[in-house]
Amino acid sequence: MKEKDNPCHCLEWPYPLLDDQVQKISTDVLILGGGIAGCWAAIAAAQKGVRVALVEKGAIIRSGAGGSGCDHWESAATNPCSRITPEELTQAMIQAHHRYNNGISHYIECREGYDRLLDLEKFGGKIRDTEDKFQGAEFRDEKTKFLFAYDYENKFTLRVWGTTFKPALARECRRLGVDVFDRTMATSLLTEGNQQGARVVGATGINGRTGEFITFMAKATVLCMSRPTRIWLFSPGLPGISEFRPPQCTGDGHAMGWKAGVEFAMMEKSVKGEWSGDRSFPPYGVGNTHNTWYACNMVDADGREIPWVDRDRRVLTDISQRHRPAPGQKLFLKGGGEPDVPSYEFQGPDILPTEELLAEGFKLPFYADLAGMPEQERKAIWGLMVGEEGKTKIPILKAYTEVGFDPEKHLIQSYGEGWQSGGFLPQERQLFGLPGGMVNDWNLQTNLEGLYAAGDQLFAANCHGHAAATGHYAGRHAANYARVAALSTIDNKQVEKERIRVYAPLKKDGGIGWQELNMRITRLMQHYCGEIKSEELLTTGLDLLKDIQKLEVPQLAARNPHELVRTLEVLNVLTNAEIVLNACLARKASSKPLHFRRSDYPEMDPPEWNKLVTIKLENNEVAIGKKPLDYYVSLEENYESHNVDYLEEHKS
Repeated sequence: MKEKDNPCHCLEWPYPLLDDQVQKISTDVLILGGGIAGCWAAIAAAQKGVRVALVEKGAIIRSGAGGSGCDHWESAATNPCSRITPEELTQAMIQAHHRYNNGISHYIECREGYDRLLDLEKFGGKIRDTEDKFQGAEFRDEKTKFLFAYDYENKFTLRVWGTTFKPALARECRRLGVDVFDRTMATSLLTEGNQQGARVVGATGINGRTGEFITFMAKATVLCMSRPTRIWLFSPGLPGISEFRPPQCTGDGHAMGWKAGVEFAMMEKSVKGEWSGDRSFPPYGVGNTHNTWYACNMVDADGREIPWVDRDRRVLTDISQRHRPAPGQKLFLKGGGEPDVPSYEFQGPDILPTEELLAEGFKLPFYADLAGMPEQERKAIWGLMVGEEGKTKIPILKAYTEVGFDPEKHLIQSYGEGWQSGGFLPQERQLFGLPGGMVNDWNLQTNLEGLYAAGDQLFAANCHGHAAATGHYAGRHAANYARVAALSTIDNKQVEKERIRVYAPLKKDGGIGWQELNMRITRLMQHYCGEIKSEELLTTGLDLLKDIQKLEVPQLAARNPHELVRTLEVLNVLTNAEIVLNACLARKASSKPLHFRRSDYPEMDPPEWNKLVTIKLENNEVAIGKKPLDYYVSLEENYESHNVDYLEEHKS
C-alpha cells in the first residue's frame, strides 16, 4: 500500500510490503498451526531428526487456544498416584457422550498425557507444588508434590501451572531447530496434480505483516489449527469475548481441509452459546461451580447455601464429598460437563434447575462463596485455577484483585442460565463440547495421504491435554512417513490461482469490510441453522451462502496485510458455515447427544442413525458416508501395534 492509496490518512504501514514477492520453502514435515498441538507436533517430528517447518498466524510464544494457560490436565491416567487405567478413563469419556466420541484420539490422550506433562517439566513448565504452598492439603500427594483436581479418590486429573507451558514449548521448538514462520497465515493445502482428494504435498501462506506470499513443499503435513468459531456469534465491538478461544481462531484448517477433500464427522453438532458475543461474561469471571471453579460453595441472595448433590441426587454434607465418587461409582469426570449423563458426573448447584431451587425457597441472585470454603480449597480455585486457566490471569485474577476483590470476604455473582451464560437464545450456537472435525485413523492421518491432524482439528476434540498428546503423536507419525516418502512437485497453476484469490481484497479501493461480512454470516446461520432445523431451512441457508459467495465476497476490501488476514479468516468462517449446513442436511434424524433437532425428522436417536455421518468434497460435490461409532475397534491392541517404537523408547 502506497501513501496515495491511503485516503483516510492513517498511520503509514510500519512493515515493508512484499506482496509482489513469493518465497519458496522445502521441508520434510510441515506443521500448520503453532498452538499447543502444533508445537508438540513440531517437537516430536524434530526429535525424529527430520526437517520441520512450523507456520503460525500469531507468534508461538503465546498463540493458540491454550496460549494463555490451562489450569488442569485431566488425562494423566498413568501418573503414579492414579487409580484408574487409560482404558477405563477412555471408556468413561466415550460413554459420557453416548459413544459420539473419538476413541482413538482420547485413548492417545489418556495413554500419553502424563508423558507430555513430564516432557513439559523438562522444558521448563511447572507441574508440581515445588514451593509447598499447598502442603498438607487433601488434594496434594506429598511424595510427588502433585496437586489433584475433581476426583480426589482416583487422582487422574492434575492441577497445573499452564501459563508456563506455551513459552516452554516455544523455547523447545527453537532449541530443536524448527523453522518457525510466525505471523504467517496458512491459506490452502496443495495436492498432487491439483486433484481434490489426492496426496497433500504442501501448502500456501501469507505473512500478516509484509504480505509476502509463501509456498511450502513438504513430504508430510500436519494440520493443528483451531476448531471453527464466529459462525453463529460474533461481536465486532467486543472481539475479546467473542469466543472462549482467541477470536482469530476461526477454523482455518477446517476450511482448507474441506476444499482439499478431507473427510469430516459430527459437524452437525452444535450447542447453545455460553460464552460468546455481546452478552457473554468473561470466561470464569462470574460465580459458578464448573471446571475451574469446581467445587465452589454457592449461596443465594440471603446467604443460604445451595446444596451439592451427586449422580444419585444424594445431598453432600461436606466439600470433601464433592471430590469423591458416589457409592457404587468407579470414577467421575469433571463437574459441569454433560448433565444428562449421570454415570460419571457430580452435579453442582448451578446444574440444579433454577425453578426447582426457587420452589424450595432459594432467592435470586446466586453467588459463588469462596470465603465459606476451607483455605486450601479457596486458594486452589482463586490464584491457581483462576489465574492459570486460559484468559483468567490478566482479565480476571489481576483485574479483580486491582479493584479490591478479596476471596476471603467477598462473593461473586452468578449470571444467566447455568454456569457462564449471558442468557443466550437457542439459535445462538457454538461448536463446543466435543464438536465435529476431521476423521482420523490410528496414525492420526486423514483420508488424504500425507495429511495428518491433531488437537482441535480432529472430530470430538477436547482440552489442552488432548491437544498436547495428539500433537506429539501426529508429529512423530508424520515424521515416520516423511522418512520414506519423496517430495512431490507442486502444481504452479494451483499456486497461482490461490495467490490471485488471496490478494483480491487488496486490489479494491473500497468495498465491504470483514466485520460486516462476519455479522452477515452469523445472522444467516441463526435464521437457518438454529436449534431447530429442517430441509427447507438448511437448503435455503446454503442458497443464501452461495449468494454471499457470488455477490458479496467479490466486494471484500482490505487496506493492508493485517486486514487481509482478517478478511481471509471470514472467508474461512463462510466455508465452515457451508460444512455445518451440509452436515446438518446429511443427518436425517434428531439426536440428543449431538444436540441436534430436526422438525422434519423428530424421532430422537433411532437405532439406524446411531453412527457417524461423514461428509467430504469429491469433484467439488458433497459426498456423504458413514462409520460405526466404534470404528476404532480395540483401543489397547491397535494403539500398541501402531506405536512399537514409542513404547520401546518409553519402557519404565
